[in-house]
Amino acid sequence: MSKNLTSRSEDYSKWYNELVVKADLAQNSAVRGCMVIKPYGYAIWEKMQAELDRMFKETGHQNAYFPLFVPKSLFEAEEKNAEGFAKECAVVTHYRLQNDPDNPGKLRVDPEAKLEEELVVRPTSEAIIWSTYKGWIQSYRDLPLLINQWANVVRWEMRTRLFLRTAEFLWQEGHTAHATKAEAITEAELMNNVYAEFAENFMAIPVIKGTKTESERFAGADETYCIEALMQDGKALQAGTSHFLGQNFAKAFDVKFATKEGTQEYVWATSWGVSTRLMGALIMTHSDDQGLVLPPNLAPNQVIIVPIYKGEDQLEELSGTVKEIMKSLRHLGVTVKYDDRDTYRPGAKFAQHELQGVPLRIAIGARDLANGTVELARRDTLTKESVALEGLEQHIKDLLEEIQQSLFDKARNYRDEHITEVDSFDEFKKVLKNKGGFLSAHWDGTSETEDKIKEMTKATIRCIPMENNMEVGKCILTGAESSQRVLFAKAY
Repeated sequence: MSKNLTSRSEDYSKWYNELVVKADLAQNSAVRGCMVIKPYGYAIWEKMQAELDRMFKETGHQNAYFPLFVPKSLFEAEEKNAEGFAKECAVVTHYRLQNDPDNPGKLRVDPEAKLEEELVVRPTSEAIIWSTYKGWIQSYRDLPLLINQWANVVRWEMRTRLFLRTAEFLWQEGHTAHATKAEAITEAELMNNVYAEFAENFMAIPVIKGTKTESERFAGADETYCIEALMQDGKALQAGTSHFLGQNFAKAFDVKFATKEGTQEYVWATSWGVSTRLMGALIMTHSDDQGLVLPPNLAPNQVIIVPIYKGEDQLEELSGTVKEIMKSLRHLGVTVKYDDRDTYRPGAKFAQHELQGVPLRIAIGARDLANGTVELARRDTLTKESVALEGLEQHIKDLLEEIQQSLFDKARNYRDEHITEVDSFDEFKKVLKNKGGFLSAHWDGTSETEDKIKEMTKATIRCIPMENNMEVGKCILTGAESSQRVLFAKAY
């Protein structure tokens, strides 16, 4: 598995695209704009799923599944949502193919099989879910309703990049209903905090929690909470969003409940989601010119053991020791794989596991066995050490925890070094061009100014930070009064 990766400093975008393919994570498919997630990439996604699913269930949510197709009349019921996604929708208009009489062996759409009503392939599921909730919610006893689904969605994209932006992608979407506005807001904030905890403790990605400006909110939301991360090229990536939907969808689909007092009220709603875009965030936050760097909490294999041997007798002797090491590691909850393939030389195996970001690699040969040691290589620092077999398993367990924390600290230091306060538009443009990262600046609060800055610089307001110091200042573009700084950045 040859590396030959373009360096990040030479061409960051090319480096990313090459790494996704060469590390065997994903590839472009025969369907334009869609991807095939390969087993190694999907194994990482499965670990993300498992942890998030656990966290959702611990906060009281249940999984369900809703249809892929949404009747157009349902989709357009909530006008802001429909308008926001209209240009990205794939639409089913017919239900049957037939042999093409003018082209033997070919098929055509049967002109007589036109649907009475077009079906939208879900870009998001609020419409189909809220039309369902109307039958589920009758009384305050039915609330709160806390549902999540793991699914795929389609948003028609003209420019695509593996994991970051594809026409079809995998995600989870939570949809909840509440008796009061306060409960719904608490839910939206809670799930944004869950995403932040997952990103930082599991993915080792530091994030900034905040709210979106009105023009950047989810279509149909009263408030959008988000977590924003910074990639190694100084661009921001939205890693997760959680939306307070007010009563917009309840009113659109007439979802009411009987209160304890016997009155009828519209319910309050939230929705929240993260997608396979997290795979892109993971790659771009930690990886280097040698390949992937995976935090131990996400690595399909936290440890790889490679035997160095001559002949079957040596291999058999080494394998006996390796099996004992693996048994002890698994007992400690460490995922470990023995790479005893005889079709690759040790050097080729080392290169593959380095490219695929395996956190720790053990090499063991006859001489190591005689000395009671192994060679231990760290992927994050590319350092090697000779370690005694005695106590090896606990040493590895401790080292994996150290690597997880080290990756987070490194990413956080980079992020913090790339948050720059600017007080003028000239300074804004200079920092954006030469340094990048997050620019903390005053903004007058108007969509007009926000749009103009975006048009002139391609930088957008990523969020209004939740933990923000209220500080009177002047907008960098208009000079109008501002009560707090917001974070701008160029973004994916």
